[in-house]
Amino acid sequence: MDYNFDELVERRGTSCVKHDMLKEVFGTQDVLPMWVADMDFKTPDFVVKAIKERCDHEVFGYTFAPPSYVCAVVNWFQSHYGIEAKWSKMHFIPGVVQGIAFVLQAFTQPGDHVLVTTPVYPPFLNVPHRSGRRFVSSSLKTVNGRFEIDYEDLEEKAKECKVMILANPHNPGGTVWTPEELRRVAEICYRRKVLVIADEIHADLTLPGHKHTSFTTVSEEAFHNSITFFAPSKTFNMAGLGSSVCYVPDPDIRRQFFNFLDANELSLGHLFAYVGAEAAFRYGEEWRLQLLQYLQGNVDFAIDYLKQHAPKVVAMRPEASFLLWLDFRAYGLPHEELVRIMIEEAKVGLNSGTDYGADGEGFMRLNIGCPRATLEEGLSRICQALQSR
Repeated sequence: MDYNFDELVERRGTSCVKHDMLKEVFGTQDVLPMWVADMDFKTPDFVVKAIKERCDHEVFGYTFAPPSYVCAVVNWFQSHYGIEAKWSKMHFIPGVVQGIAFVLQAFTQPGDHVLVTTPVYPPFLNVPHRSGRRFVSSSLKTVNGRFEIDYEDLEEKAKECKVMILANPHNPGGTVWTPEELRRVAEICYRRKVLVIADEIHADLTLPGHKHTSFTTVSEEAFHNSITFFAPSKTFNMAGLGSSVCYVPDPDIRRQFFNFLDANELSLGHLFAYVGAEAAFRYGEEWRLQLLQYLQGNVDFAIDYLKQHAPKVVAMRPEASFLLWLDFRAYGLPHEELVRIMIEEAKVGLNSGTDYGADGEGFMRLNIGCPRATLEEGLSRICQALQSR
């Protein structure tokens, strides 16, 4: 079956964060939303069909993880990540960000330090701060158009931290960390007694020509010192269903974390989270592969368009996902002015780079998970606003 990713879907009026919170975020409704990381494609038909069929039963009582869901999750883990997973080492989580917050509550105390590599997904900064922890930032380096970790700095910063939150693949840069890069992180954190939280929500969006490596598989140090989170939400455009999974191979860490989850009555998931995730994992491979081809086409289109019409904008070529990290520093604009231009002149809603840490000054994040016509319209607006500068 051929899937149509060019279809324009009207999302306004559905309490959709991306389209219906523009006034709250940008101060105006009159922007093209290309910010929050969900896609403007329809959720796959097989996910919708499974939910409709379950709705037909007309009773929505308390629900445990069905054996068919467990089987689908375990099979996906084994076939896609090379993890010899058992459900006894896994736990349903209502969302990856919530899972990260749970780990911080279970393994740290207020005032403890949490290590992150910046620029990075804003909740990695906000969740520690809002829970009374302090994030410690190790700045990433850009080498040949790709993010790299500064291991000397990471080693130094790790001395004062209890936990590290790692985006694998990286958000916002789309970097797919290599096994060797992950091994070095694992070795440093194990030696410094820093528990690693690996957020691998973008793993299934690794683009053609690249290969995702799950953190937990790279070494004994990683295996015995990590909690890894996965979810179908980004890949299959179903974030509103609140479905993710953690994998905790080390028995001592697993016991402590699962006891925390059970003590807080977090053992049962949402009925439709199970149904949607099972359908995605059971029937979603062909849809996923076609999506990746379309996203690769969007990446190529966007980078070529910017080179032709706004060559001073430097786009980091992502190795995974549907996000472009754009460098506007060549224009010499104060960051606040850059944000104003995008909203008021380009009329495009992007994520401000400073939300990703101080290293994001002069950068913006562009969501290209949309039909190509929408992408072209957004790029045209951006380039026209920059034309006289």
